[in-house]
Amino acid sequence: MRCCLIGGSGFIGSHLASLLAASGRELTVVGRNATPIRKLPPGTKYVCGDYGDPQLLRKLVSQTDEVVDLAYATVPQTSFADPIFDIQANLLPSVSMLRSAAEAGLRRVVLVSSGGTVYGVARSLPINEEHPTDPISPYGITKLTIEKYGLMLRRLTGLPMIIVRPGNAFGPGQIPEAGQGFIATAIARILSNREVTIYGQEGAIRDYVHVTDVARGITSALDHGQPGRCYNIGTGVGKSNLDVLRTIEPLASTHGRRIELRVAERRGFDVPVNILDSSRLREVSGWIPRVPFEAGIEETWKFLSSAQ
Repeated sequence: MRCCLIGGSGFIGSHLASLLAASGRELTVVGRNATPIRKLPPGTKYVCGDYGDPQLLRKLVSQTDEVVDLAYATVPQTSFADPIFDIQANLLPSVSMLRSAAEAGLRRVVLVSSGGTVYGVARSLPINEEHPTDPISPYGITKLTIEKYGLMLRRLTGLPMIIVRPGNAFGPGQIPEAGQGFIATAIARILSNREVTIYGQEGAIRDYVHVTDVARGITSALDHGQPGRCYNIGTGVGKSNLDVLRTIEPLASTHGRRIELRVAERRGFDVPVNILDSSRLREVSGWIPRVPFEAGIEETWKFLSSAQ
């Protein structure tokens, strides 16, 4: 089975690439950099190219059986600063890819959306896939719009598209200070004796999922999901920013670090609480998260401290 992983050398993509290669797939990874920014599995073909190039996309999808699309050029914070760029950089290339995939007769297309943003302010918890979608950030609006284009093409052309909506991925390999990823940023700032900022007295509450569990969830949806359906990937447990810092605190203390905390006003584009119900994915594939939160925090601490 030939699989094309778009955005496959990023944080989640590099972990996902390892699983896809281990499954026996003939893997092609597409990225923007001349060489992969993270190590890829042996035998993986790497293609450097512009995701917005329609000719490249048509060529890639014509030479594969499956596509997993992880590519995205913005994060919630940067999308709010420039929503027009968010549309231009993400919506147009994604719709072009979906159209090319619809013409190519693929076995599966997995669109990696955002369980943390497309639902907006939670009306009930945990959030399942039937919860209303009412995003409050340009990032979430664009993610949801891409989903809608994919579902439209599913109805009109039979595009075998599956949507996954992960919670907040964390773990070794995540880049701090990238506008997304509170855990990596908090640990990096503690290690370098800088203050950690949270927004609101407790900070936002998020469903933190270890990156290897996110990658397993995506492959589970690829192998067992039903085209036209959405699947959350979460733990069902919410942690506030303060909860995260309390978990980090013993590690910091052991290594002679103190947590300097700054509390700022809440930001309008932050969803206050996001906790996902992943029962649908569990029922079709047996997927459950395996990495305990505390173990993932310790693993991330070790990774970032070794990189100093």
